[in-house]
Amino acid sequence: MVRGSFVGNIAKDLGKDNQRLKTGGARIYTDDETEYFDLNVNKGILVVKERIDREQMCRSIPVCSLHFQIVLENPMELHRVTVDIVDINDNRPTFQKDNIRLEISESSLPGALFSLPSAIDNDVGVNTLKSYTLTPNDHFKLKTSTQSDGNSYVSLLLDTQLDRETQEEHILLLTAVDGGDPPLSGILEIRIIVLDVNDNAPVFTQEVYKTSVPENTSIGSVLTRVNATDADKDMNGQINFFFNHISDNAQDIFELNADSGEIKLQGQLDYENNKMYEMNIQAKDIGGLLGSGKVIVEVMDVNDNVPFINLISVSSKISEDSLPGTVVAMINVKDKDSGRNGKVNCFIDNNIPFKLKSALNNFYSLESDGFLDREKTPKYNISIMATDEGEPPLSAARTITLEISDVNDNPPQFEQQHYSANINENNTPGSSFLSVRAKDDDSGLNSRISYYIQETRLHNISVLSFVSVNSDKGVLYAVRSFDYEQMRHFQVSVIAKDGGSPALSSVVVVDVYIQDQNDNHPEILYPIQNKGSPVAEFIPRSADIGYLVTKVVAVDKDSGNNAWLSYKITKATDQTLFEIGLNNGELRTLRQITEKDPTKQRLTISVEDSGQPPHAATVNVNVAITDNFALAISEFNDLAQEKIDGDLTLYLILSLVIISFLFVIFIIVLICLKFHKCRRSKFFNECANGTLPVIPYYPPRYADVGATETLCHVYNYEVCLTTDSGNSEFKYVKPVVQSAVDNPVETEKKCCDPKIDLSAEEELVQVRLITVNITHGQNYTSFNNTCDGIQPV
Repeated sequence: MVRGSFVGNIAKDLGKDNQRLKTGGARIYTDDETEYFDLNVNKGILVVKERIDREQMCRSIPVCSLHFQIVLENPMELHRVTVDIVDINDNRPTFQKDNIRLEISESSLPGALFSLPSAIDNDVGVNTLKSYTLTPNDHFKLKTSTQSDGNSYVSLLLDTQLDRETQEEHILLLTAVDGGDPPLSGILEIRIIVLDVNDNAPVFTQEVYKTSVPENTSIGSVLTRVNATDADKDMNGQINFFFNHISDNAQDIFELNADSGEIKLQGQLDYENNKMYEMNIQAKDIGGLLGSGKVIVEVMDVNDNVPFINLISVSSKISEDSLPGTVVAMINVKDKDSGRNGKVNCFIDNNIPFKLKSALNNFYSLESDGFLDREKTPKYNISIMATDEGEPPLSAARTITLEISDVNDNPPQFEQQHYSANINENNTPGSSFLSVRAKDDDSGLNSRISYYIQETRLHNISVLSFVSVNSDKGVLYAVRSFDYEQMRHFQVSVIAKDGGSPALSSVVVVDVYIQDQNDNHPEILYPIQNKGSPVAEFIPRSADIGYLVTKVVAVDKDSGNNAWLSYKITKATDQTLFEIGLNNGELRTLRQITEKDPTKQRLTISVEDSGQPPHAATVNVNVAITDNFALAISEFNDLAQEKIDGDLTLYLILSLVIISFLFVIFIIVLICLKFHKCRRSKFFNECANGTLPVIPYYPPRYADVGATETLCHVYNYEVCLTTDSGNSEFKYVKPVVQSAVDNPVETEKKCCDPKIDLSAEEELVQVRLITVNITHGQNYTSFNNTCDGIQPV
């Protein structure tokens, strides 16, 4: 058939539409070097691509077929196609030679047979050789016989005895006719020479010589030996052997010894190329008589061919989220040997998540056999082994490299489950204080991590106003300067997000602790300093050694070592009289008080913290040594008056301006006091009985996180005093509660009752009562004189 001739409708036979053939990239896969057919994908038909010669492909095999496969992809499919090649009568019968020469003795008797060469017709079936015809003559006829191998052989039969003297030479035409329509024929010219005397032809001992030899038989080996006998004697009985008819491919392989009849191997046998050889031999005596025989050499297969692995289609990558059963390769294995030597088993390593699945005979598909994880195994080198069943078996291997493509299936993981960081207070805004790191087992964009601060609120303020993060490196920065006294600890959540789609993220909590710095001075809560008059503490002259004069109470807003306070006397009227506790601030007497000791003692006490560098504060303490408290108060008032007189010049002009205004205010206050006489009289009576309610004064509570208290003991002083006269009365003062640290305020009310008649020796002393409440509950009470006249202010 010419090129382009229609062979069959593949789409119809396979039950596929043309669109499937297009999208699947349908193509023909064949083992043959020459492709005889072409697939028209648009029409779904099979057409002739190269002219087919059945005789060249199949020779004398009756049924000639071509096998190939149709391969489809997406998904992969494999279909086997068989095309039978139908013979036509395109070969005429031919003889190996155009003419032959026969020498027949005239003594040959009628009925003698003379072997003639057979014609060869490469066609098969009805188109093969059908009959022979001979030119009509008086002496010879044709005799056709069919031997056990099924082939027809023709012989020349002597019908009547020859007479060389009558006719020395005969020329006949042998015509071979096939069964085609129209029939074809071939002609052989037979030239018969009539010989005299020798009338016995050699005869082979066997009609057919058959032997089997392995294909790996070494060159020079004797395969078989033919033998023939001749009834004639002497020279007429000498026989020579030769090939009468041998195929072209066997002439270079076999050698016949003319004298001995041995057939030797002079070329290499190959079972895969030719499984059997047939040779016609003749034995000829010296007189020219011939005997015909046949030799059949069967080639036995040995396992000399290694299996071949052909990768029809291979994928280089597969996604790690591919389901089991995903096809990654189509494989064809073959072995040129036959029988068990050509039976091939194909397998792969069992320790990988892939398997081989048989699709058709000698065709396999490589499929995934489990779930893949790129993070554990990013690439597989799959070795495909093919082993035949010969003895010994032969093997072949092919390796497929398959990369696992990544999907975003791993969230970022921080190096630590929890982070903590320390920042010194008064830090520089923008300084870094911690670096968090996360890793992602994915690859490429799926492993690119960005860092973010999770939006939360601290004290109703966004955490972003406290901390920022470098989105690429995960470095945390302080946005503002921190104050330990305002904030000591806070938490911030950092998010690590990868670049996959969809993106995965994880969160880690960072505890940030503010570290205290020594940035606050000690603040003295007691004794409270009055600008108008000095603070005085009173001790009797009979006080023993270690008598508690007063306690200096101070606090520090810092914490820890920065808030640990120490007390010392920096200046004193008499350094030998008093000492102060280094840690508790208690001012005590060092010795007994003598008459020589001055009544007024002035001390300057320094309170210093333990920070680096240390900060300090000072306080002046006036101590009155007397058994008469009124007299001591008067002396300290005189001291205060002297100080005031020194500054009077500066304020004289201002005082004159406001005296009139103050006098008017005084008259108004005096009138108001008269309306409250009854209630006040009741209060004064209670004081006259020697009791005075203790009005506590509570400064703010100071505490340290580390439980490092400034004060360690509880002191509670409750005092209600009058002058020495029993007729004197206490003046009650109501304190104002206010922070002693932030804004210490001295609240005073000076008042004197105008109706009380006092003697010259008697003075009315107003006692200011103060109760100090420290962080751990200590109460301290002291008093000083605030009134030195009898007139109310």
